[in-house]
Amino acid sequence: MQSFTEENYLKTIYYLATRQQGEVSTNALAEMTATKAASVTDMLRKLADKQLIHYKKYQGVRLTDEGERLALQVIRRHRLWEVFLVEKLGFGWDEVHEIAEELEHIRSEELVARLDTYLGHPQFDPHGDPIPTPAGQMPETGYQKLSDMTVGAQVRLMGVLEHSTEFLQHLDRSDLTLGCTVAVSDVNSFDKSVLVKTAAGRTVFVSHEVAKNLLVN
Repeated sequence: MQSFTEENYLKTIYYLATRQQGEVSTNALAEMTATKAASVTDMLRKLADKQLIHYKKYQGVRLTDEGERLALQVIRRHRLWEVFLVEKLGFGWDEVHEIAEELEHIRSEELVARLDTYLGHPQFDPHGDPIPTPAGQMPETGYQKLSDMTVGAQVRLMGVLEHSTEFLQHLDRSDLTLGCTVAVSDVNSFDKSVLVKTAAGRTVFVSHEVAKNLLVN
């Protein structure tokens, strides 16, 4: 059985590998986990000994099939708990990430199955992230980033890549919530910031940093 820390590492390696489309460096893991590189190396050796990752010093790391299976289990639990916290307990989408970080380590398969059924088998969490299937498959979404859109594009906000409280509260203040439709009215050639018009007629300035963390369809 894996420790909570080991589960967190597997989940983080999965996230980074998905974003980078390749092997994950020790430095990237250290930055993501706010941990010293030496401590990261020690953990990677433990995970390699358990055959959960492929790891060679200075060559990066990737999950084994078993490591990926366990990572997706943790992600599935996390995202189901986020749905529960928002839909059933009334938390805001900006309040649930840290709580779900704790709940995701409850490993009872029966509890997770009943939670899934109780919630009506949701496919996405409150941030628009797909929920892995019970069989350990991550659904493909095909979403694009708002930062990649051109003038005239009309898109629907489907998800976010940044889950920090500050970021989500900024979106709320800007009326940029999941499911809203916006039209791109201008893209600044200098700083790549975007102007969008909401369905309610409000014009919203979106910085490049924000736009690259918004997923649209």
